Amino acid sequence: AGAHDFSSFRASDCDASSAVRTVVLSELCRADSDRLVYTIVGRSFLKQMVRTIVGTLVEVGRGRLEPDDMARILQCASRRTAGPTAPAHGLYLRWVKYEADDM
Repeated sequence: AGAHDFSSFRASDCDASSAVRTVVLSELCRADSDRLVYTIVGRSFLKQMVRTIVGTLVEVGRGRLEPDDMARILQCASRRTAGPTAPAHGLYLRWVKYEADDM
């Protein structure tokens, strides 16, 4: 959690002027014997950021990366270090909350 440069997890055609995003929660937990649930909460995300984080976590689960590699990949700020972008199926946006000041 915290403010970080998420360049390692952004799409190559992302047009955001800055890759710095603040994440307040990033959590992976087992929902049941067949499902894992990844929850991420932040003010904004880069194009394909969450899908690339999920794809990288899958690589950890498959043993192709170590859990500690996630921090290294984040610090590298290079898309080449992260795993593949996860397909959109199976991923969904649960909710969006707007502050009164954002309106």
